[in-house]
Amino acid sequence: MNLPLQQPVLIFGLAVLIFLFFPILMGKLRIPAIIGPIVAGIIVGPHGLGILARDSTIELLGTVGLLFIMFIAGLELDFDGFKKYRNRSIFFGLLSFGIPFILGIMVGLLLGLNVLSAILFGTILSSHTLLGFPAVSRLGVTKNKAVTTVLGGTLITDTLAMLVLAVVTGASEGNLTFGFWVYLIIAMTLFAAGILIITPYLTKWFFKRSNNEGTLEFNFVMAVLFVAGAISLFVGLEPIIGAFLAGLALNRYIYDHGPLMNRITFTANALFIPFFLLSVGMMMDLSALVSSPDALLVTVLILITGIIGKILASWITSKVYGYSKVENRVMFGLSISQAAATLAATLVGYRLGLIDQQIVNAVIIIILVSCIMGPYFSEKYARKLALSEDKAVLDETLPERILIPLANPNTMESLMDLGFVLKRAINTNEPIYPLTIVQKDLKQASNEVAQAERMLGRSIMYASGAEVSVKLLTRVDHNIGWGIERAATEERITAIVVGWDGVNEGGQKVFGKVIDNFLEHTYQRALITNIKQPLNTMERVILILPNNVAFKPGFEDSISIIKGIASQLSTTIKGLVIRDNLEIYEKVSQQVHPNIKVEFQSVDGWESLYEHDLKDVKSTDLVILLSARRGTVAWHPELETSPSKLATLNRGNLIVFYPTEMKETDIRGSRGSEIPKELLFKSDYEA
Repeated sequence: MNLPLQQPVLIFGLAVLIFLFFPILMGKLRIPAIIGPIVAGIIVGPHGLGILARDSTIELLGTVGLLFIMFIAGLELDFDGFKKYRNRSIFFGLLSFGIPFILGIMVGLLLGLNVLSAILFGTILSSHTLLGFPAVSRLGVTKNKAVTTVLGGTLITDTLAMLVLAVVTGASEGNLTFGFWVYLIIAMTLFAAGILIITPYLTKWFFKRSNNEGTLEFNFVMAVLFVAGAISLFVGLEPIIGAFLAGLALNRYIYDHGPLMNRITFTANALFIPFFLLSVGMMMDLSALVSSPDALLVTVLILITGIIGKILASWITSKVYGYSKVENRVMFGLSISQAAATLAATLVGYRLGLIDQQIVNAVIIIILVSCIMGPYFSEKYARKLALSEDKAVLDETLPERILIPLANPNTMESLMDLGFVLKRAINTNEPIYPLTIVQKDLKQASNEVAQAERMLGRSIMYASGAEVSVKLLTRVDHNIGWGIERAATEERITAIVVGWDGVNEGGQKVFGKVIDNFLEHTYQRALITNIKQPLNTMERVILILPNNVAFKPGFEDSISIIKGIASQLSTTIKGLVIRDNLEIYEKVSQQVHPNIKVEFQSVDGWESLYEHDLKDVKSTDLVILLSARRGTVAWHPELETSPSKLATLNRGNLIVFYPTEMKETDIRGSRGSEIPKELLFKSDYEA
């Protein structure tokens, strides 16, 4: 057999075997699995056994993997956290670029480089690649303030590095003219504005017409990613900048734990990111370390300089903003890895004759060492961070379970999507419970049960695309409302999500016989939904708060969940308070997580609400009415007619949210508390 391998099937087959076995081996050695492909690349690469060549195929797949890393980082950036901590991101980004840049210039001059070469050398050490981000994402701490600081700072760090690289390139070629600066500034401004302004409008238009076609949506996202990367090349920047901006542009339209997000991360983590790691390992030439004492000394000096620069940036930021030691080390782990921009600057400098082969070898070793350190620190301390955050919510004793009765196949996807968002908002690891009710006599229900199970099978496939576990329920009952009530009781459900067509059936109180019936006999949270636009196209949540709703036992719980939904959808929240003291609502909102600001506004009454305050409602607004069950605190006769009025006003994007009637301590920690008496005798209550 000729080496290196030339046949595409053999190359790809060996790579897949590496991606399978080396992470397992790393696990046995208690080393982060992400390091496995890097080590494998050293062994099988051109400077190792020579089994694989770092040819155009490996470089192509590796580049795609790198773009995926930056793209997913943009997708998972917590916009609310970024808005809140943007000054921290700017501060960290400037430090993460500035300190290594200055140290790199000093070391470059110490090594005898001229000023231009020393500036390029500082650029090489200043950038970083979010190689540890997949581990942080997998452990679910991407919304931590320290992680958000690094993600926001990365855009600043890498953009500055690429700008300096463009200037150094222009200066070395004698093109550093006024026209050069004008072109660079205008091109970058138009590029960023085009991606961040035009892409959201195009995405919203596409998703409204995609009919939840998974393949179409995935291909659209891939088109945005690679077109943005390609355009960045024409501007004079590296594609990683375009990939990160594309992720930011699509951030609010691809929510966590949705099927589309799962397809993106699965494709990246299973195939393309491992190819990038493999390609990094294949660049490594261990013989460069022992070629001469001077080469080893230069390598060690450059490596220490790069590490110290990133340590200082993380440490100073942590001290200024009071981050813990664990958060500081997560920041260091995310910002120490140097790959994409570092390699680009190195290759450009070598091509222009600004640096020699010895420095190139040293930089490749830095890339290898930092790409091992980054994932190691990121995974080790992100795990500790995740455990510390989990302890903060371990006082909850009731399992948070979501029941979704399904009757119409056409609304299954939208109800399941809301279930995915709600699951994240209430932070539960419990499965979702899709339910079908067969309204038939037990002896004659076999055919209908089989049909119901087929529809539930579709919900399994849809949930599996989002990697969300489900537990299917089928009930046979003469009364559908009673069937829902029985399932909620038997499975200890805490939240019920039900679809509604927006029409009040004649002679019924609020929604219709089925929904009214189970609302009357249950105390769990209930979300009655009439949503006709994809959830990921919502831009604003309008929260309607009736008089005295703040005194309901589940009010704080409801506000927390609604803020969680808004966080998942990356929307703002406008609170309309009907004839009540705004101070009460503002105080509660500030006390509950997540930390999303709600803009409260006083409303004179229901008529004013319909005629004035909701006149500017758009099809991209999600109206949530925080309602009350009949006979409980905050109930008002208007709550029986308002859902139909709101459904008409709001073009179908409506959730009527009934808070739990359990006490707050029952929801968040106390066992054995009694259900309020008004619920035990609910049928006796009349307006």
